[in-house]
Amino acid sequence: MNERRTHKAAMLDRDGTIIPDRIYTRDPEEIVLLPGAAAAIRQLAAAGYPSIVVTNQSGIARGLISLTQYHAVRRRLDELLAAEGAMLADTFTCPHHPDFGSPCLCRKPNTGLFERAAVVHELDLSRCLYVGDKARDVMPAMKFGGRGVLVQSRATADEDVAQADAVRIPVVPSLIEAVSLLLAPVP
Repeated sequence: MNERRTHKAAMLDRDGTIIPDRIYTRDPEEIVLLPGAAAAIRQLAAAGYPSIVVTNQSGIARGLISLTQYHAVRRRLDELLAAEGAMLADTFTCPHHPDFGSPCLCRKPNTGLFERAAVVHELDLSRCLYVGDKARDVMPAMKFGGRGVLVQSRATADEDVAQADAVRIPVVPSLIEAVSLLLAPVP
């Protein structure tokens, strides 16, 4: 491991974790924060964990979302968070899908986006937190030695919960509860 990589961060999925998963979100006017999301991001920052979004956006590869629409949604998310005193340190996006182009190393469950974030922000991935509503969002915690929590949204499949349970990753109903659990003192 690179000795300079000493920082930590919270690696958060976007859809179903920070905002509702509306499937191929392209209209910034539809963006709303999930209850407690901004407070959770503020708590993470106060504890020394800047929040970094790591998100699959296959709607781009499918031609259902343009890059312009994606960036407008991202700006709207930043505006909503800022209005509540929260901010994201960065966002890493996979715009690919193997059925609509060639396979890539950045599409979760691959770890390319996490590794890219580690280089850009000099992160020690073993010190990071991993939160999302799919197993693919939190399983990197197991690979890198970090801590993960699965947020069970309406889009979370039973198999995602089973995968998390199998490796003892806690399952909670919201980002704010995930953050409370992750930031609680370890007995």
